[in-house]
Amino acid sequence: MNIIRLLLIVLILISGALLAAKQTWKLLADDGLHDPQSPAIELLQEPSEALILLPPDTTGNMVSWVDALRDKYIEPRSNLFSVTKVKILDMDIILENTGEMSLVRFPHLSHTEWLDCDNCHDSIFKEKVGANPINMFAILNGEYCGRCHGAVAFPLTECLRCHSVARRTFTGKPGVQPK
Repeated sequence: MNIIRLLLIVLILISGALLAAKQTWKLLADDGLHDPQSPAIELLQEPSEALILLPPDTTGNMVSWVDALRDKYIEPRSNLFSVTKVKILDMDIILENTGEMSLVRFPHLSHTEWLDCDNCHDSIFKEKVGANPINMFAILNGEYCGRCHGAVAFPLTECLRCHSVARRTFTGKPGVQPK
């Protein structure tokens, strides 16, 4: 039984590595976003050239931006205005109104490493547990998490990245989680 479990783990790791190794990007002229007739197309760097050295992902633009930030491949500005005080917050929130899906874990850390709190609070999210009627219909319509996910962050087809807490094993209370 242990050998079978070990083989399964090895197969999963190998398949993940193979998926990550197959990073491919469309040419800007063929991506459906850029005008191939524009003379500016020659001035832009192709994604395969710009992104190839960054940590791979299996979806979206094929880059794990959180890993790129944490491994110091990139160093984005923390703010545009010197008076802005960026607050990195290492706090998770567990959302329970997910139907039959696993519970959602919202990691503030990976978001506040990129964004100031004012980007989301209180315009997109009210800063009170239970005050936001978040649902997939709204998210798919570009509200709440859908303001970024599906646009500039990993796509909404990656359900298990958010729905990552199994109901049967979660023993805490939904809402803010102790660290």
